Amino acid sequence: MQQQTNYSPTSHRRLASVDALRGFDMFWIIGGESLFAPLLSLTGLGAFAWGQAQMQHSTWHGFTLYDLIFPLFIFLSGVTLGLANKTLRGQPPQQRQSAYKKAIKRLLILVGLGVLYNHGWGASVPPDLSEIRYASVLARIGFAWFFAALIVWHCRPIAQYLIFAGILLGYWLLQLGLGDFSISGSINAAVDQCCLPGITYQGKPYDPEGLLSTLPAVANALAGVFAGRWLHLHRDQPGKLLRGLFLAGITLCALGWTWNLVYPVNKDLWTGSFSLVTIGCSLLFLGCFYLISDIWKWRGFTTLFAVIGCNAILVYMASSLVNWTYTSKSLFGGIASVFSSADAGNLVIVIGVLAVQWIILHWLYRRKLFVSP
Repeated sequence: MQQQTNYSPTSHRRLASVDALRGFDMFWIIGGESLFAPLLSLTGLGAFAWGQAQMQHSTWHGFTLYDLIFPLFIFLSGVTLGLANKTLRGQPPQQRQSAYKKAIKRLLILVGLGVLYNHGWGASVPPDLSEIRYASVLARIGFAWFFAALIVWHCRPIAQYLIFAGILLGYWLLQLGLGDFSISGSINAAVDQCCLPGITYQGKPYDPEGLLSTLPAVANALAGVFAGRWLHLHRDQPGKLLRGLFLAGITLCALGWTWNLVYPVNKDLWTGSFSLVTIGCSLLFLGCFYLISDIWKWRGFTTLFAVIGCNAILVYMASSLVNWTYTSKSLFGGIASVFSSADAGNLVIVIGVLAVQWIILHWLYRRKLFVSP
């Protein structure tokens, strides 16, 4: 745990909107997605039916807002790289080595935390290494950030854009030429069965966080870098800044859905069309949050989500290791039992889950205690 004494959400490397959007993203992971079911049962409103449907992953091809949570987090990790605007070109070896060591340490910590999140130590003591699931959400975040950082540190902006395009086009040709877009017939499945150590998610032929699909995730991180650089360059021109974010977001969404006609949007395969759609949506969300948090300065709204976003890795790990529902029932079960409707009682418990986590995170936030790898 790191205690940062000079933290400011609006410092030159950190924007209120970025922390708030990261927190908004994590809100749905820590229990927000469970709000829609009881609200739908209590009210019957179509808006809650739509929300409930959007809080499910696509079964294969297609897209829901729940599919956006993971790529949005990767995108935001890239935004922080772009805001830092750091390069190692021309730097002395000692400075480069220090950056490399920190990056490798961060990557290894995220991979290790990912294994812990998966409860993947194997089924025996000592652990059976072949029964561990090494692939994970946190590992993909780590690898996407790591490779994006190396590209940003060593390549000029024009080369970064070319690498971004090359990743998406090359991945498309690879998937198109060496397989199909089915569960067992994709090149992703072949590579994971051949080269991915340990087990795959739910014993599938491929792992949704497998080896090959990490490539387009790097493109999501690079897109975040481009957005962060845009924020850094145009802070004093908020109108131009927002127009750029919204125009780029709409354009990439349109390109992604057009590409979908021949290259299906698919989260598990992380197709290039999926990358474009999620990058476009991420840009639109970033523009909205920048408007609310950094221009309009709605402090209550910003703090509500920034409290979560500043300790996103901690709260993500806790979602696997802590039984928050049990805690909420222990604290609010009496209140829930007062309601004659089971749905109303369930809603109390869900709100309790969110409230307990937020109070703990707010305690850390007030004391400027932020857990980061």
